[in-house]
Amino acid sequence: MLSVSRRCVTRVLAGSRAMTVLTIDHMNPRVKEVQYAVRGPIVQRANQYEAQLFEGKGEGLPFNEVIKANIGDCQAMEQKPITYIRQVLAACMMPSLMEQNLFPADVCFKARKILSGCPGGSMGSYSDSTGHMVFRKDVVNFIERRDGFPSCVDKIIMSNGASEIIKLTLLTATFGSGQELTGVMIPIPQYPLYSATISEVGAKQVNYYLDEANGWSLSIEELEKQYNAALNNCTPRVLCVLNPGNPTGQVLSRDNIDAVIKFAHDKNMILLADEVYQDNIWSKELYFCSFKKALMESPYAEKVELASFHSMSKGFMGECGIRGGYGEFINFDPDVLAELKKLKSAQLCSAISGQAAISIITDPPVEGRPSYPLFKQEKEAVLSSLHRKADKVYDTFKRMPAITVNPVLGAMYCFPKIDIPQKAIDTARMMGKEPDLMYVEQLLDETGICVVPGSGFGQLPGTFHFRTTILPPEEKMDRMMQKFSEFHLKFLEKYS
Repeated sequence: MLSVSRRCVTRVLAGSRAMTVLTIDHMNPRVKEVQYAVRGPIVQRANQYEAQLFEGKGEGLPFNEVIKANIGDCQAMEQKPITYIRQVLAACMMPSLMEQNLFPADVCFKARKILSGCPGGSMGSYSDSTGHMVFRKDVVNFIERRDGFPSCVDKIIMSNGASEIIKLTLLTATFGSGQELTGVMIPIPQYPLYSATISEVGAKQVNYYLDEANGWSLSIEELEKQYNAALNNCTPRVLCVLNPGNPTGQVLSRDNIDAVIKFAHDKNMILLADEVYQDNIWSKELYFCSFKKALMESPYAEKVELASFHSMSKGFMGECGIRGGYGEFINFDPDVLAELKKLKSAQLCSAISGQAAISIITDPPVEGRPSYPLFKQEKEAVLSSLHRKADKVYDTFKRMPAITVNPVLGAMYCFPKIDIPQKAIDTARMMGKEPDLMYVEQLLDETGICVVPGSGFGQLPGTFHFRTTILPPEEKMDRMMQKFSEFHLKFLEKYS
């Protein structure tokens, strides 16, 4: 008679109770290690409040709206889509619209070019696993215009946003065990995609701390320190850099970028450059320089493996839900790149609408085309509004007591430090919570404002932060900052 373990049977009846194969104790432990704060419990709580208000059951709530400043979802925060992008996508999805004289001539020209590169002339057909050739050519031309150096379609992989190709790259780079296990160096504070993916693929996370006292700058001395400390536990092979930064909004200087490239060369590391906020620079003294351009102008142009990433989700486009992104892979071993493409092929291909959107924005209307005036006007309006809101958020927080904040130089976020009173720290610890989590929970419960605790991004021990976006509409931003100021003063008084 066969003896079968209960854990290996799909369902075993124990009296009237059915036992499942998967339980919280019997599942992939790496999945349980994954944390993603920007969509964590505080956001679920905000969703519950939002549902109450929508259903007309918010009588007992001390607010009449939920302001979600927790995630960089531009259009959820009422940012208007760019007309040209949507017109071309509409024409591609429903080509018969082009016969009704609805769109400018350049919109129809671009849509026909896109469809000519799709099998069957349809957006509903699969692409190559790395993306349609017509789209990758547009990406190559964009990179060459931006950087002044050649690119190559065979080194471009289209993806569902930047996140997907970042994850596949980290998976490909993870190997070894014990001291030979791949270590991945990430900035702290960091975007939780990186820590979550490191847990998922089984690599070793190696933190390096950005210098808050110096505008969240990236210190080569800190990289050296953390690299050397990690050698006892792993082999650091990947260095991740976010420029502009999330959640800190820093923008790296050219000198800093050059020093990072040299460090990666000297330590024989792969460099991952997350550059999805390259259009979001708010300081007049700073500018975006891609790691590709800096690498090509360095002595290490053919010596450092670089993967850089861009997306439709940020910038002035804000098309988060369309899921368009790409990665460019420089100096990668051809056999490794082939394996990465094989991994991508297991997903068949990224969404064709997202690929088309990347093609549209990397081949935008230029002066002289019918769509250019409106495109230019809408792009400038979005970026100007974001710039004003970046200044407003910084100016408001810097006037608040017990808050220290750096200027928002780039990206879409502000990451202030809170000097939480000891009484509040003790109260939070007794509840088994991080003090900054308790702070943002009370902020949500009393004002309807949803932000993310700094503990979800990582921070120096003994410090407390929160991340807010700069995305709410300007009139809503005024209300949000007023409510935030009032809450903060009450919180300090309550726990003084």
